[in-house]
Amino acid sequence: MCDQNFQKMELFYSKDIDGSIFRLDQDESGHCVKVLRHRAGDEISVIDGCGTLYRCRIVSDSHKGVEAAVLSSEENWGGHPYRLHLAVCPTKSNDRYEWFAEKACEIGFDELSPIIGEHSERKVLKTARVEKVLISAAKQSLKASVPKVNEPVSVKDFILEAPEKALKLMAYCFEDERVPRKSIKEVLEGFEGREIIVMIGPEGDFSKAEAELALQHGFIPVHLGASRLRTETAALTAASAAYFRYI
Repeated sequence: MCDQNFQKMELFYSKDIDGSIFRLDQDESGHCVKVLRHRAGDEISVIDGCGTLYRCRIVSDSHKGVEAAVLSSEENWGGHPYRLHLAVCPTKSNDRYEWFAEKACEIGFDELSPIIGEHSERKVLKTARVEKVLISAAKQSLKASVPKVNEPVSVKDFILEAPEKALKLMAYCFEDERVPRKSIKEVLEGFEGREIIVMIGPEGDFSKAEAELALQHGFIPVHLGASRLRTETAALTAASAAYFRYI
């Protein structure tokens, strides 16, 4: 929820900027001119997907390619004081994965890595579809940053390439007597940094070999409470846990 001024705010997305002129693509231009009836001289707000909001004035109102001159800019608009990287195995239903990505973006995260585990039933994910969902979600939730979507990689490769300095968490269903699981809330409350990685496995969970490799590379096994959660729900719960840790 937000105040009435924010509820009425219209955002457009573009990465096409030449000097001080933004160009909207055909879809954004059509929405701007045909649906919202903007014309040359009107002021609009444009996000670049990298965290900056631009206040602009339309100089060309073609429905195929609106051009707008930058009046001012505001960095880190709608941002959050942490950096969250979610590594989530694709779900059997693409719709469920896109739903999770949309809702997690509304809450706040920064990077998504689809990871393919030994127990994964789905091995392919069309990242272009997820990117479109994230752009729409960022505009709807009043954020200037659109989460980065990486191409799918194996769980093993993701573990080996994860940065050492980040807080690395693995939502794992099975207890290991050597390294007991902790609540994600407990781990986040004790963390003083801002770089967080959370790995969420497939419905069959991570394999023992994957879990062992993660432990060897500094991942902390965590649980998300007593409920048994689907993959997409677990990922959204992890995003919510980080959000509430910092607000």
